[in-house]
Amino acid sequence: MRAFNQFLVIVLTGLLTSAAGLAAKEPKTLHVSFPIAETNFDPAQVSDLYSNTVIGGIFDGLLEYEFLAQPVRIRPNTAAALPEVSEDFRTFTIRVQPGIYFDDDPAFGGQRRELTAQDYVYSLKRHYDPRWRSPKIGAFTTARPIGLEALHERALAGAPFDYDTEIEGVRALDRYTLQIKLEQPSPRFVYNFVGGGLIGAVAREVVEHYGDKIGDHPVGTGPFRLIDWQRGSRIVLERNPTYREVFYNEHPAINDQARIATATRFNGSRLPLVDRVQISIIGEAQPRWLSFLNGQLDVIDVPSSFVNIATPNHELAPHLEKRGIVLNRYPRTDLSVSYFNMEHPLVGGYEPRKVALRRAIALAVDVEREIQLVRHGQAIPAQSIIGPDVWSYDPAFKSEMSEFNLPRAKALLDVYGYIDHDGDEWRDQPDGSPLILEYASQPDQQSRTLNELWKHDMDALGVRIEFKTASWPENLKASRAGKLMMWGVGWTVNVPEPDDFLLLGYGRDDSANRAHFKLREFDELYELQVRLPNVAERIQAIERAKRLLIAYMPYKVHVHRITSDLMQPWLLGYHGAHFRGLFWKYVDIDEATKARPAF
Repeated sequence: MRAFNQFLVIVLTGLLTSAAGLAAKEPKTLHVSFPIAETNFDPAQVSDLYSNTVIGGIFDGLLEYEFLAQPVRIRPNTAAALPEVSEDFRTFTIRVQPGIYFDDDPAFGGQRRELTAQDYVYSLKRHYDPRWRSPKIGAFTTARPIGLEALHERALAGAPFDYDTEIEGVRALDRYTLQIKLEQPSPRFVYNFVGGGLIGAVAREVVEHYGDKIGDHPVGTGPFRLIDWQRGSRIVLERNPTYREVFYNEHPAINDQARIATATRFNGSRLPLVDRVQISIIGEAQPRWLSFLNGQLDVIDVPSSFVNIATPNHELAPHLEKRGIVLNRYPRTDLSVSYFNMEHPLVGGYEPRKVALRRAIALAVDVEREIQLVRHGQAIPAQSIIGPDVWSYDPAFKSEMSEFNLPRAKALLDVYGYIDHDGDEWRDQPDGSPLILEYASQPDQQSRTLNELWKHDMDALGVRIEFKTASWPENLKASRAGKLMMWGVGWTVNVPEPDDFLLLGYGRDDSANRAHFKLREFDELYELQVRLPNVAERIQAIERAKRLLIAYMPYKVHVHRITSDLMQPWLLGYHGAHFRGLFWKYVDIDEATKARPAF
């Protein structure tokens, strides 16, 4: 019997050891969530934040942001060094590191495929190919590479887009050297090379192999590759086995102890630190919040409806602190806006009565009430189209944009004839026809609550409003086609400059300019500030441009949001996503901590 017991102990010990070995081989997985569904993963076809986020993990830009640097600093990524920039800010020369390879794919016919300068030439040209209807082409509108516009125009006229013709503006000087020459000076053009979202390297063979399905088959040189995709539900990335040797190498500010500790811990570690990233699409706030509480998500931007529970008085709740959960609260460089379609016969137009209608509607929107009831204090009122933490942002600037003034709104409508003509207690258009606003929305709880506020505010103004509900991708498609009268969206920039905020009003870029606002004076100011370095004249142009958008009101800019991130105690190295690019490759999971009970 004793011998049998000893045998049983040996067997059980072996089984436990085997089980421990199997557990150790489980992929280390980062679990995150998106509140809005993705569209596809082709850099030339998408404009939404969440698809671009995934793209940033798969495709490589020439440059990247240092992860822990404050203020923002740019460093080489696939580039061997920072770009050489001519004195007139029109010529940019960059050398690509040799020995970087794309992830294996059938499109390469079983051969290893090295990244070359020509891949960046091809990837930039794709934005000008009408086939892809690139929503990002506006990034080059005022800083056009010489010759690309001519290729674009010929393709629009019916000729096939000619990728093989060498043009002066975008060319490979040799296998590894890329040169871009612009029609106009652009002191900040280097930001277009940061990250994989705009000029991330896409291989021509892959595009030609998959054709119109290229958005379903992303193949890059970045740290991750796509292995599972259930549309609108789940996205799984795993470590790219062909990813080059890249090591954690961060240099935070000398007075930032938290980031210094992170750098000390991880400097020298090979990236990415995790094996997988699993993204769950969870549109409703409550299940997203419960998923975090149950340990199914490693980090969460606290939904506004749960902010008072998670962070009362902007401090971490004691019951969460006891679990080792960490709070990271920081302002976003973003906008939450409602746009008016300037081509719509009801709310669009530039004549005084149409401007008065939009300004009256904006004045009747109670932004402070929105901040308290919907956003639970997680936002500040917006004063203009320029968001915080970018060059030229003035925190002391105040304007009509944030003003709630119902008497003034009513007076504006009265003066321009938007009165009750038929006695039904609702305002009509000056010609007596019905005045009914139509606002696009999504079927989630926050959108429903925002709709209720809109209904309350417009009822007080005497203006009827109806809500047209559809999924985010459906609304995005309708918005691009100019079919929506009004829609509420967010706009986030990933460069510390105001250009992308002002792009919302630039008449030559309907991809960003959802309002289809077209005003010659604004366009000239936008183009002027793009060409100028950071001097007083540029500030003056920016100030005038943002005041024009306040005066014409194509956008009611509601708020700049504040993020309250909560991190599980086992998530290591996360310091927010503010101007640091994608954080996935820089964070780690402490599996021993994760395995321990929360209490």
